[in-house]
Amino acid sequence: MNRAEIRRVAIVGAGSIGVAFAVVFARAGWPVRLFDPDASRRDAAPGEIAQRLTELARFGLLDETAEAAAARVRIAASVEAAVADADLVQECAPERVDIKRALFAQFDAAAPATAIFASGSSALTASSFVDDLPGRHRCLIAHPGNPPYLIPVIEIVPAPFTAPEVTERTLQLFRDAGLQPVLVSKEVEGFVFNRLQGAVLREAYCLVRDGVATVEDIDTVMRDGLGLRWSVIGPFETVDLNTRGGISSHAQKMGPAYERMGAERGQHDPWTPELVETVAAARRAALPLEQWEERVAWRDRALMALARHGRVVASRKES
Repeated sequence: MNRAEIRRVAIVGAGSIGVAFAVVFARAGWPVRLFDPDASRRDAAPGEIAQRLTELARFGLLDETAEAAAARVRIAASVEAAVADADLVQECAPERVDIKRALFAQFDAAAPATAIFASGSSALTASSFVDDLPGRHRCLIAHPGNPPYLIPVIEIVPAPFTAPEVTERTLQLFRDAGLQPVLVSKEVEGFVFNRLQGAVLREAYCLVRDGVATVEDIDTVMRDGLGLRWSVIGPFETVDLNTRGGISSHAQKMGPAYERMGAERGQHDPWTPELVETVAAARRAALPLEQWEERVAWRDRALMALARHGRVVASRKES
């Protein structure tokens, strides 16, 4: 992790995501000020942070002692005290427009003029709660995977009024913190993470409702099937490598079936030739077809490594 430039971070909200963000930034070497309006959460957060850092150290995922990292986190007595000298203010409040609107007004009044205001919102867009804020140009979404100290992807979602310079600074800041930021180019409810997750969940619920499979069996298909593959490569690369000739060949062979499946659920989004061409061009830029065999072999080795790890875990459980 890049510690060449120390940043000061304020986190407002000490629930599970706020605590997890505190772990991320403390591990990156940055001073953290954490505030929650609930005194019981302020009291509990230090112990929870220490416990998570201790577990990371136990698995060799810290470059220092858990105590050294935990010492960077301080509990603030108010929003104003938390944000007073912050470079980044990370909001982790409940998913309610009224709460976020009030908090961002406090941030705008109390934080330095150069501070970035990021919301950990899971679905609400920045435009829905900072549209009339004087400092709205420095507001955006930074939505993490949960927990972010183990799942590094974080979605950066600027509003139409977010200053481009703020977006770029935010992307770099999270890279420096050891995360993998993804720029979401348009404001859409749920962003990318929860739209993909939601598509799977909607179909999973339907399959249970329709008596096609049990809850347990659907979890098995995801955990030991799709999820296993997707832990190595994403859905586009998966089908690209599953079909000789790549993703264009897959779309030609399977596109009509997927279109019928979508229509069955009332969704008509066929893969048009133009859309397939766009996706195929991106895949071929990433992987020329002459390297396809080599990449398939790499995928198989990666899955073998996962299988070996699974055997090791299973044997430890039995011993």
